[in-house]
Amino acid sequence: MNMTVKRPRGRPRGADADRGGAVQSLERALGLLTALARQDSATLSDLALRTGTPPSTAHRLLTTMEASRYVAFDEATNLWTIGVEAFRTGSSFLRQTRVVDAARDVMRELVELTGETANVAVPDGGEVVFVSQVETSHPIRAFFGPGARAHMHASGIGKALLAAMGRAEVERRLQKVGLPEFTPNTLASPAALFADLERIRGRGWSLDDEERNLGMRCVAAAIRNAHGEAVAGVSISGPCVRLPHDRVAEVGPMVRRAAARITERIGGAQPDESAAAAS
Repeated sequence: MNMTVKRPRGRPRGADADRGGAVQSLERALGLLTALARQDSATLSDLALRTGTPPSTAHRLLTTMEASRYVAFDEATNLWTIGVEAFRTGSSFLRQTRVVDAARDVMRELVELTGETANVAVPDGGEVVFVSQVETSHPIRAFFGPGARAHMHASGIGKALLAAMGRAEVERRLQKVGLPEFTPNTLASPAALFADLERIRGRGWSLDDEERNLGMRCVAAAIRNAHGEAVAGVSISGPCVRLPHDRVAEVGPMVRRAAARITERIGGAQPDESAAAAS
C-alpha cells in the first residue's frame, strides 16, 4: 500500500535522511537567531544560506527553538520570525542598562524643543544598536526601530561615542567593521574621521551630515557612566530641509545638555568629574 508522508512544515526535502547528522550547535542556533532578528522574517532556505548552515540542520535548530517560543513559524507564508521569548530575553538587557528609562522624559523634551525624532543607542563592537526612540509628528521623519544597527563612523551617536574613546580603542573597534562608504559624505578615511572626532570633543556634540543617508542629518552626544565612560548616546534626527546648518548649530548644545541630564540620572559623571573623583 502506497502511503504519502506529509513533509513537516518548513522542513526541507530530504531532511529525514539527515537525522543522524551533526549534533545541534549553540553557535549555529545563535547565528540563526541573529540573522532572523536582522531580517524580521525569512524562509528556511534563506536563513540556511545566510548563515552557511545545512537546511536540515537549520530546520532542526529552528524547530527546537520554536518549541521554546524563541522563534515562530507562519504556515500561511512559510516564514520564520522571532518569537516572544526572544523578545523577553532581549528586553531584560534594556531593564539592566537603566539608560532607556532615564532617557525617556528627556527624549520627549528634545522632540518638543527641536521638532525632530529623538533616539538612544548603545555601542556594540564597531556598531551602535538603537534601543529607544520618540518620534516626531512630522510625516517625513527618521526611523530606527529597536535593534536597528548602524556603523559607528557613519552615525551621529556612533561618532559621539568614538570621540569619547582613546585612539587605540577607536581603531580596535573600527578594524572589526571597516569604514564603508554609504554616501559621498561618509568619512571613509581615517584622517577625515579622526579630524571630525577632534572637533566633536571640542564642542561636545557630533553631526552626521548625510553620512549614512542622503537628505538626513543627525546631532548626538554621549551618555556616560560613573567612571566617565561613554556607554550610550542620545540624538535627534531629521531631514536636511528642517535641519539646515544654522539650525544644527542651535540644536547641538540642546542635545549635549540632554546627554548631560541623562548622565546625571544614571549616576554618571563627565570626564573632569570622574578624574577628580579618582584623584
